This record gives sequence, C-alpha cells and structure tokens, in this order.
Amino acid sequence: MNIESARAYFTGLQSRIVAELEAADGSAFLRDAWQRGPGEPLQGDGISRLIEGGQLFERGGCNFSHVRGASLPPSATQHRPELAGAPFEAMGVSLVLHPHNPQVPTVHMNVRMLAATKSSGEVVAWFGGGMDLTPYYADEADAVHFHTVCRDALVPFGEALYPRFKTWCDEYFFLKHRNEPRGVGGVFFDDFNELGLERSFAMTQAVGDAFTRAYLPIVQRRRNLPFTERQRSFQLYRRGRYVEFNLVWDRGTHFGLQSGGRTEAILMSMPPLAAWRYDWHPEPGSDEARLYDVFLQPRDWV
Repeated sequence: MNIESARAYFTGLQSRIVAELEAADGSAFLRDAWQRGPGEPLQGDGISRLIEGGQLFERGGCNFSHVRGASLPPSATQHRPELAGAPFEAMGVSLVLHPHNPQVPTVHMNVRMLAATKSSGEVVAWFGGGMDLTPYYADEADAVHFHTVCRDALVPFGEALYPRFKTWCDEYFFLKHRNEPRGVGGVFFDDFNELGLERSFAMTQAVGDAFTRAYLPIVQRRRNLPFTERQRSFQLYRRGRYVEFNLVWDRGTHFGLQSGGRTEAILMSMPPLAAWRYDWHPEPGSDEARLYDVFLQPRDWV
C-alpha cells in the first residue's frame, strides 16, 4: 500500500457509494471539487458530493478529501503525544444521510487514513472509521441486519474485532452531557494499525465496502412506510441530539475545524432541520418511549 493506491481506493469507494445512493433516491448528487494550494492552513484537494431535497434523502453527503498539513492538530494526537506538531497527510471518505421519512434511520460512515512524519523521518500511518445507525422508530430487524453486515466484514481479520469495535462504537457515539446513546451503534475504530500496514488497510477497506450492504436494504424496506406529523416532529427532536454530538464530541469534526479544513464539507453532517424542546419526555408506552427504553440501550444484536 502507498499513498497513490490508498487514494485510488477512497475515490473509487466514493464513486461507487454515490452511484448506489443516486439509484436509490432517483436524484443526482451535486459534485463540488475543490483544491487548496500554498498559503492555506491545509493543502490538498477533495470532492464533495451532496444531495438536498431528494425524493428519499432530505439531505446527505459523501465526501472525499486528501490533505497535507505542517502540524498535527490536538484532536489527532491525544493518543499519540509523541507526534504532536508533526507534519501529516490525511485522506478518507465520510458520509452522513438524513432521510426525509422518520421511518428510515439516519446513517453515518467514515473510513480514513492518517500518516505523520516523526522528527527522525520515520513515517507512521494508522486508520480509523466505522459506521453507525441512528433510528427514530425502532425496528429490531434493521439493527440485526446492520450489525450482522458489520460483523461479517470484520470476521476475516479476527473474531475478536467485531465485539471490540461494537463496544467502541457504543462508547464513542454517546452524548455524555445527556447520558444517552446517539443510536444503535455499529462499529468504530481509531488509531488502528495493529495488523500491520497492509492488513490494517485491507480491514478498513472491508468496512467501507460493506456500507451499502448494511444500509440500503433497510432503506428499501422502510422508505414507503407512512408517517404522521407527530413522528416527523420526533425525528426533528432526535436530530437535535445528532447536532449536539457532532459539534460537542465528534473527533472528526474537531480535527477538520482545528486543522483549517473546509467548513462546508465538515458540517455536511448537519441535518437540514432539527428541533429542541425544554425538558421533554416521551409518553410512557409510546413508540418514542420504546426507542429510549429498549433500543437506545447497548445490547448484543448478533
């Protein structure tokens, strides 16, 4: 693996995913290519693919970026203090999809590589990513399917990886200030290179390649279900939690903003509409309460 082959994989992954999402929605994604040269905090290029007001997706994006910087930001070195201030190169694909219908879950996926150069000249590379599902109305079959695909993608690289990354996901996508999970999880890993460069990258590819198998069957099952204004209102309320997590806790958001990345692309994950209510609680026994009481509790799905 080298920088050129990694870039070819990530750009190809973005193209494949967008093609399947366009087929599912029936609308085209906007393509916004960008480049940053000398004098910018980050140098590099990328392609943002975005849809707003689609037939299925109210808002969604799938971004590729490849950037270089003179000094790693704090969010990238909290687990590797010896690399603080080192020059770095980062690339990857990140997506978030916010469907219009509250019966269809929101989803996030990210796969990335980061390489830093030590003062000795040694290059250190590691990987991160994963995917997680955020339903508004609970369906056990959806969660089981999503987690099964995640598990199957990781099994070739070790039986212990899925349980470990599943727990990591539950712990990471957790709103500490609310004491509640963001969704039903999936898998998450960061600062990962323990399988060696080639195999760690192969594992990262397996996760990225599994995304459409994990998500699109759920979309097709649920996209035509009817919904009420009450359900739409609850979706907007739960989207507020999504915003809170991304702005307060998400390391990817912090890395992008701290390193001088493109704000429009970094905040692509924000939903088009969200709502907050003061001290609101779901009606006991309701479908909304079931989401909190049953589904937003970490459990073994497979």
